[in-house]
Amino acid sequence: MKITFITPPSFDGLKPAERTAGCTRVVYDMPNIYELTVAAVLENAGYEVVYKNFVLDQLSQEHCLDFLRQDDSDCYCFWSVNLSVPTDMQVQAFIHDHRPDAWCLFLGPGSTYFTKEFLIHPKAVVVRGEPEDTIRELIANIFSGEEWRSVRGISYYDEVGRRVIHNPTRPLIKNLDELPFPAIHFIEKYTFSNPKLKVSPYMAVVSSRNCPFKCIYCVPSSLTFAREIEYKRENADKKPPIGFRSPENVVQEIEALAQKGYKAIGFMDDNFIVNKKRLKIIGEALKKHGIVWGCQARVDAIDEEIALLLQMYDCRYVDLGVESFNDEILAYIKKGFKEEQIYTAIALLKKYKVPVKLNILIGTSPIETTETIKDTLRKAKKLKVDQVMFNIVSPFPATEFYTMAKQNGWIEGGEYTPTDVQRHSILNYPNLTAAQMERLLFWNNIKFFLSPSFIWKNIRKFSSYNDFKIALKAMKIKLFG
Repeated sequence: MKITFITPPSFDGLKPAERTAGCTRVVYDMPNIYELTVAAVLENAGYEVVYKNFVLDQLSQEHCLDFLRQDDSDCYCFWSVNLSVPTDMQVQAFIHDHRPDAWCLFLGPGSTYFTKEFLIHPKAVVVRGEPEDTIRELIANIFSGEEWRSVRGISYYDEVGRRVIHNPTRPLIKNLDELPFPAIHFIEKYTFSNPKLKVSPYMAVVSSRNCPFKCIYCVPSSLTFAREIEYKRENADKKPPIGFRSPENVVQEIEALAQKGYKAIGFMDDNFIVNKKRLKIIGEALKKHGIVWGCQARVDAIDEEIALLLQMYDCRYVDLGVESFNDEILAYIKKGFKEEQIYTAIALLKKYKVPVKLNILIGTSPIETTETIKDTLRKAKKLKVDQVMFNIVSPFPATEFYTMAKQNGWIEGGEYTPTDVQRHSILNYPNLTAAQMERLLFWNNIKFFLSPSFIWKNIRKFSSYNDFKIALKAMKIKLFG
């Protein structure tokens, strides 16, 4: 049986949706490790798997439709995020118009939340939440002729009852080490580069799933988002438990990537720095192979020893989600630390020459004002960190912030609609409008990314002209679309 993982080009006239973080349009190409892990699961089960990514290939809608007219796959898998929903639904309709016997399976947060919209054909199935075990069982049952409608974790359209059926949630995977490494052989023909690392070839790695902290707005990746939406269906407002791969299993993947010649790794974990023992085991493997790397971490995870270890293991960026430099706002959004802790973490990282990237989120609470946002920019610039990324908060479903925004009437139109958090807002507070947030976002980006200090500090660090070109293109898209 032939299964094709398909990433269509944009069909909505906008830039393609970025499907790993899942809440923006593409700024620079990223390997979708989540989707490639599912592909590896099915390859290991003995199926013929094809990977067709029209975004990475820079091909048009017509190329996509021509491919589908001629293709003979039995099943198409989509990793769908909120911004890709219109495109994915159009492509599904085309497939079922031309190939009514082909299956379309939808994974990711887009279909986990907008489930009913995808179920427009009896051979369309939504694989909700964490997908690997569900899709393995589903496809095995479909292609063996066994009953597939009882598989946990799926939704489908019941033709007889003319209604959508949501099967019970599937338990989360307990042992992540049992999963295969992502099937990156499908994307080895592409050269990825992370502008924060400035070294290629680059690959992404995920060593854990979810984060235990309680920030009211947060869905750091598309896999986290799908897990949270699904877990909360049957567990009220509880966050799903964090899942870890063993450090030894992560080292095995690093060894495999080193053998393939990869020189840079970005750890996509929601929160990579958990404890020193784990960091040391993984860090030694990275150092052994001369791989530069970066990660996301909380400011309260950074102490003197951690900062020293990051320097020893050649960490080239730590991505800190600070959101604001206002203690009242930090408390409101349940960030779990205070402004002073941000300064302490940054000072330690700078002491050991570990580059710092700050993530600042505009509009996280109704107590934010134009002045608090401007104050945060002033403080961020004064710190002279390597990068600052500004986005606008979105009331993502399954978050506490979504419930608050809906109850208080802060959402334009009354209900969440997918939006690019690097561009637009769908929120209006009594003292801060969507238009004001969008203007502040634009000018904050201009003032930071076009400042002479930022340009001079970063331009010297690129290892090749090609990496510089990718970063320059990404900055242009970030600033001007």
